[in-house]
Amino acid sequence: MPSEAQARITINKLLEAAGWCFTPDANGQVSVICEQRVTKKVYSPHEDLGADFDKVPGGFVDYVLLNTDDKPVAVVEAKKEGIDPLTAKEQARSYAESLGVAHIFLSNGLVHYYWNLRQGNPVRVSRFLPLAELGKAAQWKPDAAKLAAAVVDENYIAVSQDPKWLGYSPEERLLAMVNQKIRLLRDYQVAAAQALQQAAVSKGWRFLFEMATGTGKTLLSAAITKLFLRTNNATRVLFLVDRLELETQAWKHFNAYLGPDGIKTVIYKKQRDDWKSADVVVTTIQSLATRNRYLTDFAPTDFQLLISDEAHRTISGNHRAIFEYFVGAKLGLTATPRDYLKGVNEQELGQEDPRALEKRLLLDTYHTFGCGDGKPTFRFSLLDAVRHAPPYLVNPVALDARTEITTAMLSKEGFAVKQAPDEDGNESELVFTKRDYEKKFFSDETNLSFVRCFLDNAWRDPITDEVGKTILFAVSRRHATKLVKLLNEEATLRWPEAYGAGSSFAVQVTSDIPGAQQMTIDFANNNLNGKSRWKRDDFRDYNTSRTRVCVTVGMMTTGYDCEDVLNVALARPIFSPTDFIQIKGRGTRLFVFKHEDGVIKIEKPKAGFALFDFFANCEYFEKEFNYDKKLNLPKTGEGEGGGGGESGEDDFTNTNPDPMKNVVQSPIGQDGMRVDREMYRERFAAQAKAAAESHAVLRQALESEDWTGVEEFVKKTLLDKPDDFWNLDKLRDLYRTDREPTLREIIQVIFGLSPGIATREQLAAEEFERFLATENVDSTKVRELRQIFMALLLDNRVREDIEAGQFGKIMSVDMGVYQGLKQLGRTGLQQLMAYVGKHVRLADFKRAA
Repeated sequence: MPSEAQARITINKLLEAAGWCFTPDANGQVSVICEQRVTKKVYSPHEDLGADFDKVPGGFVDYVLLNTDDKPVAVVEAKKEGIDPLTAKEQARSYAESLGVAHIFLSNGLVHYYWNLRQGNPVRVSRFLPLAELGKAAQWKPDAAKLAAAVVDENYIAVSQDPKWLGYSPEERLLAMVNQKIRLLRDYQVAAAQALQQAAVSKGWRFLFEMATGTGKTLLSAAITKLFLRTNNATRVLFLVDRLELETQAWKHFNAYLGPDGIKTVIYKKQRDDWKSADVVVTTIQSLATRNRYLTDFAPTDFQLLISDEAHRTISGNHRAIFEYFVGAKLGLTATPRDYLKGVNEQELGQEDPRALEKRLLLDTYHTFGCGDGKPTFRFSLLDAVRHAPPYLVNPVALDARTEITTAMLSKEGFAVKQAPDEDGNESELVFTKRDYEKKFFSDETNLSFVRCFLDNAWRDPITDEVGKTILFAVSRRHATKLVKLLNEEATLRWPEAYGAGSSFAVQVTSDIPGAQQMTIDFANNNLNGKSRWKRDDFRDYNTSRTRVCVTVGMMTTGYDCEDVLNVALARPIFSPTDFIQIKGRGTRLFVFKHEDGVIKIEKPKAGFALFDFFANCEYFEKEFNYDKKLNLPKTGEGEGGGGGESGEDDFTNTNPDPMKNVVQSPIGQDGMRVDREMYRERFAAQAKAAAESHAVLRQALESEDWTGVEEFVKKTLLDKPDDFWNLDKLRDLYRTDREPTLREIIQVIFGLSPGIATREQLAAEEFERFLATENVDSTKVRELRQIFMALLLDNRVREDIEAGQFGKIMSVDMGVYQGLKQLGRTGLQQLMAYVGKHVRLADFKRAA
């Protein structure tokens, strides 16, 4: 093993390369002292100190680096090549503290770490930092009080876009908003910025914003960037994205929002030689990872604020090391709440289970940004945005569309294909499920049915009636190619004048297609393959793209802004709630369609969007996906790189017609889908459990089943508080079935004392069992008793008619109940009525609105 002395030869050269001088420089200064004594103890010149200075009592610092005033500024602790430099961490800390310095380098000649004692943990570096860069690190002394004192209001970005903004009249402001695209911060964006200001004072310099897709995270990021720069809490900001198309999009927005205020934004890969002249640097995490550019091209001190867009992706895997490399405040942005996969025990998940990766990503995200308790710095969900007055996002109308084959694939039995008998006459069959589609099972006839169903039901542009702009998600690149071909052929047959030439109605936007990134930009800017030719004599110069459908696999799933999308189509099964939320989010943005032709001016707001679901994904996440138990899910599969797989002996290609069997439209109301509501439900459950752990009064009430005491404590402690604004109505919305539960029922579910909220029928059945257990009844008439008992609790109309003695009316409406009443007789009915009136709370059976 090479000795420490050999490691020091390398370290000496690296220190000299960084500008540190072992011998006097031109100014006569020496900036490196070797084997500096830690204590002031004087050693006898005849004393044997041995060959290892580390073991000398009191110790020697391997290297002390000096400032221009000859005072220590950093220490370097060296180890042999075979020893991890981090083993010297505590020893170096002791040396640094004794010398009163904050900067430490740990090295074995091959691996080096830089550590600023005041700002975090050791980070891997490829070189030693020169004195100037150490000075930058020392200069970053964040001032939380100054950050918190800055006023952030709705005009915070507007005054950067136009310094005269505050002096404009209301009419001038409206004109400026149109001509200059002035952006005002929304109320929740202001609240997010203020939450960050407060967190900086109380919790430190790591923040996480959990905000739904389409709620303006980039605009908010620009506001936070300005906040840090203008309060001198940063001199340069790094904005990290995980996709090329998002890099250009972010650069465009930052320049529009902050450029007029003198804040310069550049894309790193386009200005590698002069990126240091910028205030904001935008880059993909992949650009920094390639050949470890973050180590070779950047110093840890180059940025004082890092903003990570789609944080659960940009810090995944080894990318987290890049993120931690830089000194400075850290802000993560995510649309994916940690509460998904809440009950999954990570120890029980295999590496191939998709939820294992997903859980790790979400947990890492929250821990990385200082939110290990699962509570982000600020949260604004899809439901918050939809319910806001006025609304900021829209919910879809879901179209569950199934062919005869996919109906079978979605069933428990699967779609069975009989095979020809073998030589011995034995018959067999292949069974395919939704996981096999376009992987083992192939059917152009099914794809054709998807395409025709989409074209028959697609939401149209509200002004021109052309098929609305659409993003369609395919299983693989090969599947995307098939769908594009079918879409263009069908469009040509249906509308030859508009789409007969150019094969441009649909295009494939996947990573293997040249220019795919630019396609996404052109589609958002309404010039993909030029302008629309639809009814061009009636709508001259209408600003919409000629291409109506982008077929993709993974490129347009996250962070892609295209506000006028009217259709999102899922031609593939989805197993991850994160992916489902992200994909669904492509259509949730608001938009106003406008056209002006001479004296005619038309404006029509977007009323929602169509979510075409060809594989019952909505049903899966509403009814089947178990957030608490381990599921046998498929491997993560091909992603963007998926070519569709190679043919195998168990593959099957269907050539028979596969017509649509059923298309069901379901508008999604303000309550959203279960996948939207789930995070709220678990957030309250976590708070209730935390309260039970920290409050003996609640814990004792639960143990003694003092439900009145439990309810009173919850009402007083958890409800109607400013953080989440919980109230009983909101909780009922989250936990309800076909009825609105009581607070007691909700609490019992949270603490595992009940398997779930009972439906009206389940609750009525429980009440009937109690009736049988406590009342002396005629055992020969239990069937009739149950029938009438259930009717009294579940059917208001029947109960009112019975109470009014309108038995003839009951006979005309429900002959079964009438016959049951006859068999039961007056005595039996009176017994039932008396019991229900005395022991049953009919309000518990009220049907949920």
